[in-house]
Amino acid sequence: MSTPARRQVLRLGALAGAALPLAAAAGRAAAATPRFPDAWFPITDYGAAGDGVTDCTEAIRAAVAACHRAGGGHVLVPAGRWATGAIHLLSGVDLHVAEGATVLFSTDPAAYLPVVLTRWQGVEAYNYSPLIYAYRQRDIAVTGRGVLDAQSDTAHWWPWKGSGQYGWEQGMPRELEDWQALERFGEEGVPVAERVFGAGHYLRPSFLQPHSCRNVLIEGVTLRNSPFWNIHPVLSRDITVRDVTIDCQGPNSDGCDPDSCRNVTLSRVTFATHDDCIAIKSGRDRDGRRVGVPSRDILVEDCVYLSGGAAVAIGSEMSGGVSHVTARRLRIPLDPTLDEASVAHVLNVKSTPTRGGYVRDVTVTDVTAPGWTYVPFEVTFQYAGGTGGEDIPEVSRLTAERWSVTGPCEYPVRVRALAEEPVRDVRLSHLAFAQAAQDLLLQSVTGLGVHDVVVNGQPR
Repeated sequence: MSTPARRQVLRLGALAGAALPLAAAAGRAAAATPRFPDAWFPITDYGAAGDGVTDCTEAIRAAVAACHRAGGGHVLVPAGRWATGAIHLLSGVDLHVAEGATVLFSTDPAAYLPVVLTRWQGVEAYNYSPLIYAYRQRDIAVTGRGVLDAQSDTAHWWPWKGSGQYGWEQGMPRELEDWQALERFGEEGVPVAERVFGAGHYLRPSFLQPHSCRNVLIEGVTLRNSPFWNIHPVLSRDITVRDVTIDCQGPNSDGCDPDSCRNVTLSRVTFATHDDCIAIKSGRDRDGRRVGVPSRDILVEDCVYLSGGAAVAIGSEMSGGVSHVTARRLRIPLDPTLDEASVAHVLNVKSTPTRGGYVRDVTVTDVTAPGWTYVPFEVTFQYAGGTGGEDIPEVSRLTAERWSVTGPCEYPVRVRALAEEPVRDVRLSHLAFAQAAQDLLLQSVTGLGVHDVVVNGQPR
């Protein structure tokens, strides 16, 4: 994986031309999408000024409230530069960011108070509000061809990671102590109402989070420079993300993380991240098992991956279970200026040996990867982290079909399971790996089916 500075070069000129042509979905019902009345509420009618300096937080809040009271419609952010703090959506509201508009989110943590209920790396807590947030709402959207810019960098938000790579220096605040406390709260069963962070603490907020929502559409916009995870739906259902660009090289810059969500469709999304592009989750360790809500019925199609960890990851926070995931027509382009992996994995199922939960019925088909990958197909129970336990995750019914991986990789397929809980029913069909340094590594796999798999020109 490359450094953030190098990935900055990789992105330039690549994002605009990366999206695949529109392709119709087939074989699965798409997530229900909201519809909105043809009623428009320009934020300028409520006092917003697009000069990039005036604080438009209250104007946007007033426009959202007026739109909601009127029975729904579109809150219009016109062309211009609009400075704001947290935006909280209400039922029936489409936040429409027009082409030529840039929403500039404050880098002052106080702009994201009071705290709200969220999940932080799979553990429930009250923390800084995500930059765009909705709780227990339905029929909401963020649409348009504009830009949402969190303005995070090595001077704002990212140093809290506690890494010199992202601007942290000895003596500066960092998130480690708060994260250790939250992990402990989850393991000890501390009531969620008592897990309060926010002011005086250093857990970075996600960019866009619908929590306990239904019928959510995110379409057309570009997200840049998130403090933490980019799109993070939690305990929600009927979510559609399409024709979106996610551009962030910061720490923990996951592109889209459906977390205990059902009926999710991601289509024609372009990812340039420094962590997993898509990571499907369902809670962490004891706290994830306590909530006990799986992620299921997830479709990923026609996405482009310019940089990141995994194109599609499952875990590592998956204690509530994940099932029925389909990913198809994925593309990892070649950047000839890179001499290292641009995307680490096509599919990465990852967990600790004691996290519990399950991963079942995952199918990834029609992959084109002329770019570098590290291990295209990976299953591991050796992932770091966690607070102990005795539940070995169960992984079964994984299918990979029609992959053309012409760029270099280390292991084409690597499965490292535990003898007491093997990975079951793995089907590998019509896969070609042209430049693999190693052969297939399959440790503790039962029910393996291999058909027309070629590694460096040799059938396996």
